[in-house]
Amino acid sequence: MKERNTDYFAALYEVAKAINGSLDTKKVLEKIVQSVVAAVGVKAGSIRLLDARKKQLVLGAASGLSQGYIHKGPILLDESGLDRKAIKGKIIWIEDVQADKDFQYGEKAKAEGIKSVLVVPLLLEKKAIGVLRVYSDRVRQFNEDELKFLKAAANLSAIALDNARMHEVLQTRCDLLVENKYRIDDN
Repeated sequence: MKERNTDYFAALYEVAKAINGSLDTKKVLEKIVQSVVAAVGVKAGSIRLLDARKKQLVLGAASGLSQGYIHKGPILLDESGLDRKAIKGKIIWIEDVQADKDFQYGEKAKAEGIKSVLVVPLLLEKKAIGVLRVYSDRVRQFNEDELKFLKAAANLSAIALDNARMHEVLQTRCDLLVENKYRIDDN
């Protein structure tokens, strides 16, 4: 048990390092998902971001999933009960997605060999901006240490996304200021 805790700290360090090492959102999210999958010892993981206008979750990064599963179709909040609950801020665990009516793509999960799924909201100031999912190829429960680790990784992901968004806004404003300065100087 103690060795597993050490793995979680090392994985959190890797997540924090990725967040501080790049403003490339895609690379940061990919590193987070890879670290989470390795630390928890699951088949796969993904981060999906909320598109509130379309009421769907858009893929940000995935690890351990086939291209067929990744492109299975949109994750619509109206059709995915577990994601609706997660977006409200709850951690959701489904023991067997192949038999659960709240899982939008049960048949696709069966073909992918997915059994249990845990969904953790990416919270930014108590507002969910997406979800972190981990997929197990067997019926699996997650212990308290794993839940704490996944919650911390999800919250770090939300911070990384917010940092990237703020950087993009600042870069746009800086570009506009430079453009306006040249217009003023030309007159």
